[in-house]
Amino acid sequence: MLQPRLTKVEPLSFMKLRLYYETGEIKLFDVTPYAEGTWYGELKDEAYFRSVRLLPGGTGIEWRDGQDIAPHELYELSKIVQ
Repeated sequence: MLQPRLTKVEPLSFMKLRLYYETGEIKLFDVTPYAEGTWYGELKDEAYFRSVRLLPGGTGIEWRDGQDIAPHELYELSKIVQ
């Protein structure tokens, strides 16, 4: 089953993202386990981390150098806030 589309991504305290879905669900995702190595390690820079953006159509998220996290991981591994 496909996860619902994202309508908004909001960077919170360091390494946390609040994800808003078309279903009305709001989820919290911890990026910490992904911020390893030289490429994903860029996410440890707070200003860079805050530059996260939605992909067109709400199919996922990415940062300006192309780092992304699979949409199903975002949905399945995040905790429901609302």
